[in-house]
Amino acid sequence: MDNNGTRTVVGKATRSCAILMTIGSLLAAATTQAATTDDMPSVTPSVTPYRPSVSTPAALSAPGWLEAEVGGQNTKGGDSSRQVSMPYTLKLAFTPDWGIRIGGNAFVRNTDSDGNRTTGFGDTAVVLKRRFAIDEGSAFGIEAGANMPTAKAGLSSGKADYSMNGIYSADLGEFHTDLNLTVTRKGAADVAIGRYQKGWAASLSHGIGDDWGIVGEFSGVRQTGLANTAQFLLAGNYNASKSLVLDAGMSYGLNKASPDWSVFAGMTILLGKLF
Repeated sequence: MDNNGTRTVVGKATRSCAILMTIGSLLAAATTQAATTDDMPSVTPSVTPYRPSVSTPAALSAPGWLEAEVGGQNTKGGDSSRQVSMPYTLKLAFTPDWGIRIGGNAFVRNTDSDGNRTTGFGDTAVVLKRRFAIDEGSAFGIEAGANMPTAKAGLSSGKADYSMNGIYSADLGEFHTDLNLTVTRKGAADVAIGRYQKGWAASLSHGIGDDWGIVGEFSGVRQTGLANTAQFLLAGNYNASKSLVLDAGMSYGLNKASPDWSVFAGMTILLGKLF
């Protein structure tokens, strides 16, 4: 193997080790935090995971408690393009019916079909949420959000996008469903492409025993001038404690315009009480 090949292998090994160390550190911190908060079971609420599905529930996290969601995702495009990302979300509810979340990608690496790579921090979304309870097992919700262009050129359009998301969540016996309809006004759009993007998602989840769960979901996007996309997602979760939920799964594109597949894993963790 020549020197360039050796440096490539060493570089990949170093990056892999760094990623594994980061994931290990996050899991260690999560386990420590979960153990600390679970020492007070009478006052510690359970986390409310939004990940890993596309749809979000009408429910908010516990008021006054800061929650974080972090994970890793590897996506293969319809051609030979790839994306590796590390999505994150911070959630804070002010009341059972009002809350806010901030999220994005802490790391993104896009590889196009020619092998060219663009790496950096992703855009940042800020979302305000309102819940409207119907009864004990169902609720409507509405989210208003702005996706701010914090990423560098090649990872962002350079313009802010604004969106509204309507939510319906309900318990159906032992199952739970979340239905989302989203309209996004794109800040940057080609003349031949519509400025408004419509998204939809429908998930169905079911608990398995006290600690495990599974979710299946169909979702898609429509935008004038572009081919419609659609995917199916299947994921599982493990309730390690009231303060920590782990998840993993994959999605599969249902047409040529959609990414071929995506695999992901992550966690939702209760960070602490703010007020």
